[in-house]
Amino acid sequence: MFTSLDPQFRDSLDGAEALSILRTCVHCGFCLATCPTYQLLGDELDSPRGRIYLMKNMLEGQPVSRLTQRHLDRCLTCRSCETTCPSGVQYGRLVDIGRSYAEAHVPRGPLDSFKRVLLKTVLPRPMLFRPLLAVGRVFRPLLPRALRRKIPAYQPPGPWPEARHERRMLV
Repeated sequence: MFTSLDPQFRDSLDGAEALSILRTCVHCGFCLATCPTYQLLGDELDSPRGRIYLMKNMLEGQPVSRLTQRHLDRCLTCRSCETTCPSGVQYGRLVDIGRSYAEAHVPRGPLDSFKRVLLKTVLPRPMLFRPLLAVGRVFRPLLPRALRRKIPAYQPPGPWPEARHERRMLV
């Protein structure tokens, strides 16, 4: 695919790498079959091929919008598209470059920034996540329906299986 990157970006290391990756894609669409966001939403712009077009336009100097940023953010970076790509497009690396470029050109609002920091802080730490989930479950009936559906109801753990025979340890 013919690509002419923005002169400011083209001479950077990320620019050279992005150009190489963009030129690898032949837009065959094999990636669509394995992309979970495309399967769920059915929007071409939420597929690897659609995001590649968005990143190509963005890196060629077209204005970056919140909508472009949203489509890039929806990618799970699961890289399942890479497993089906006959051209070997390194989509994971390209989307990283595209996200950092969009982040530099479209400032996030304070609420969005707060949510991102909260998710980065809480999700990887079970000692923080579990108590917050418990608080969310307590206040679940008071939340708006859209938010209520995202907090699972408490399910007590099931019973332990009963032993069928006496345990022995082999030494």
